[in-house]
Amino acid sequence: MTDDDKTSSSLGDLDARLKALRKDAPGEGQGGSRRGPMNPSGVGLATRIGVEMVTTTLVGTALGYGLDKWLGSMPWLMIVFMLLGGAAGVSNVYRVVKGLDDSVGLGRAIERKKQDNDPEGQ
Repeated sequence: MTDDDKTSSSLGDLDARLKALRKDAPGEGQGGSRRGPMNPSGVGLATRIGVEMVTTTLVGTALGYGLDKWLGSMPWLMIVFMLLGGAAGVSNVYRVVKGLDDSVGLGRAIERKKQDNDPEGQ
């Protein structure tokens, strides 16, 4: 047996074992949920929450500032859009924490989560 034959047989064996493990993994094939068998770590979730809050607030503030400059209504639109950006951030964080972030629209996400939790479809 040559080195190439040994390598290909060991890789084939490794591939077969990985496929067997994937089939046995809990949560596999259940509606394509991204949270599946490996839940996000606490640090990853906290980072995502922080980024969601900061970016939505900054985008809202920037939009308000731009509109204020264009319309000459300083600082009212900036304040309104900053609050709207903060509200959007809170909404996004709520969806992430509840696990509803894999569907478009909060109503659809809640319905889909109910269907995923009720396998009999009742």
